[in-house]
Amino acid sequence: MTESKLENPEISDDAYLLNAAHVADILDAVQNGQLSPLEALLEPLHPADIADLLEQISAGEREALLTLLGDRLDGDVLSELSDSLREEVLDFLPNDVLTIAVRELETDDVVDLIEDLEEAQQGLVLGALEDADRVAVEQALLYPEETAGRLMQRKLVMAPTHWTVGQTIDYMRDQDDLPEQFYDVIVVDPRLRPVGKAPLGRIMASRRDTALSEIMEDDFRTIPALQSEEDVAYAFNQYHMVSAPVVDANDRLVGVITIDDAMVVLDESAEEDIKRLAGLGDESLTDRVISTTRRRFPWLAVNLVTSILASLVIAQFSSTIEAIVALAVLMPIVASMGGNAGTQSLTVAVRAIATKDLTGSNVWRVIRRETLVGLANGILFAILIGVIGTFWFGDAWLGVVLAMAMILNLLVAGVAGVLIPIWLEKLGIDPALASGAFVTTVTDVVGFFAFLGLAALLLL
Repeated sequence: MTESKLENPEISDDAYLLNAAHVADILDAVQNGQLSPLEALLEPLHPADIADLLEQISAGEREALLTLLGDRLDGDVLSELSDSLREEVLDFLPNDVLTIAVRELETDDVVDLIEDLEEAQQGLVLGALEDADRVAVEQALLYPEETAGRLMQRKLVMAPTHWTVGQTIDYMRDQDDLPEQFYDVIVVDPRLRPVGKAPLGRIMASRRDTALSEIMEDDFRTIPALQSEEDVAYAFNQYHMVSAPVVDANDRLVGVITIDDAMVVLDESAEEDIKRLAGLGDESLTDRVISTTRRRFPWLAVNLVTSILASLVIAQFSSTIEAIVALAVLMPIVASMGGNAGTQSLTVAVRAIATKDLTGSNVWRVIRRETLVGLANGILFAILIGVIGTFWFGDAWLGVVLAMAMILNLLVAGVAGVLIPIWLEKLGIDPALASGAFVTTVTDVVGFFAFLGLAALLLL
């Protein structure tokens, strides 16, 4: 049974956060220019933790730390940085330090890194690589960005179909340049076409005279080199893959993708959807004020336009509001509830589209479900807010109007939250980016129009 936090107080939600005292000691060493203590403090940290450290400290502290560290910088730290911060770091990192840092990286990490460099720096880094690695990186760069060809690593382990377990083990032991991480030996035919893969666990558990063809998994999937990164990540998540061979247009083996790279793409995709739902671009906590303002301004401008549209609806009922001042107090309740309900449906729909769970076969079932959910919540909150409105202002008809508007707006919010992202996706527009403004506009306009229209009809 899993031990709870109450039973074991050492288990904590911040178990993987950087220790504040440790960070302070690192910054003290940097400020005092003490290289040896700095190395000692960084030594127990994983490259991902050092990347987190660089993201959490200020730009000046970051530059001072990297300057003091010099050519002792672990190249894996660069591969762990967010894209925006990596660009900043590469801008002031000396060329000699950069070339030393990338030499120990896997080719897929070098490709990811070199994409952000200027042409002169790219040539410098490529020149620092071993011949085989340089050729592998140059070939990967020939593939379009955000495809499997860019994501894959060229270094892999393959064996012909006629080999035995013993021959495969001897081959791997004789190699000086095996991949840093691999999980399967890819079995290929004479034309270098993958026909299966032999997991390392099965190889180690089998007798030396066992043929690879007897233990290989023939139920496996290959990834086309031109397939999008998002589809690759989806395949890994959907089919629980640990690694997958990448093939060219002729089905010849050209590389391999491992789960760590696929999960990075999946994480980035989910993060991108979350940011776009909030109208944010590719920004991080390390971005400067000017660049962050520039990215957020267009989306806020769109929201200003939609807010004006909602205000125009209110303006049509100005005389009604003047006659019944209570309406001005209650209007935000209806609009806010509709907006929140629409956001809930929208979030579910956008994520389902991204994970390919919302398809033509179940779309009407999902729409029906969200419609009924909106109607049910509308009725429940209508009863609650109707009673509150009646006792608050001593007017039963005002409570009835409020309740009716609540039912209508939550019903519309549920339907719009699903239909709008579906329509946008069919039009080729990213639903994560554009849906929020449309759903908010619909719920605001419907909420104000329903509430004020019913008030004008029943209360005046």
